[in-house]
Amino acid sequence: MDYLMSQILPIALQVAIVLVCITIHEVSHGRVARLLGDPTAQSMGRLSLNPLRHIDPFGTVILPLLLAISGLPPFGYAKPVPVDPRYFRDHRMGMFLTGIAGPISNLLAASAGAIVFRVLGLTPSLASATIPSALATYVLLLFVEINVVLAVFNMLPIPPMDGSRVLPLFLTDKGMYYYRQFERYGFVIILLIFLVPTLHNMVFSAIFAVINPIMTLLIGQGLTF
Repeated sequence: MDYLMSQILPIALQVAIVLVCITIHEVSHGRVARLLGDPTAQSMGRLSLNPLRHIDPFGTVILPLLLAISGLPPFGYAKPVPVDPRYFRDHRMGMFLTGIAGPISNLLAASAGAIVFRVLGLTPSLASATIPSALATYVLLLFVEINVVLAVFNMLPIPPMDGSRVLPLFLTDKGMYYYRQFERYGFVIILLIFLVPTLHNMVFSAIFAVINPIMTLLIGQGLTF
């Protein structure tokens, strides 16, 4: 039982909360696209808050599970919500708004979790907490942290991250031409970020430099897990 509480339960909670957070993220993309006139996600049943409709076997389950076991902040991704820019009056603006919707939804969810955290009078320390308050603290902190990590990491301007939909709004036509040549290598670059230690340390140091001030603002402390 002690092993269950100290090892298996935290990992199960982390994977479950990742599921909730990425569902919020993906549904937000689809809802904004629908507001802009694109019914694609709705017609494919991707506006549902049922996490099962958004699961990617590796990105939603295996990756966050491996990260949790490794002691790293859990992170994951879902099947991308389909967006057809032909429905948008302004292609770049439509892609910008649908792209930014995911990170914004995660920041709003993190803010809501932080408000509950503070209203309950919880603190990031679990040292002297009772079991119910320790569990509430753990779940709320994890919910806030995963949402913030998703929001910040997804703003990397590397396809298929959301930043790749945001950046084109600020590029000239010539800049877009060169950026499209770069897009095909997006997955390779993301894979290298996770596998090459020097690149991993550089990118994640920059990401955490953004995440920690946000976490401090929300709950009074940087990343705790």
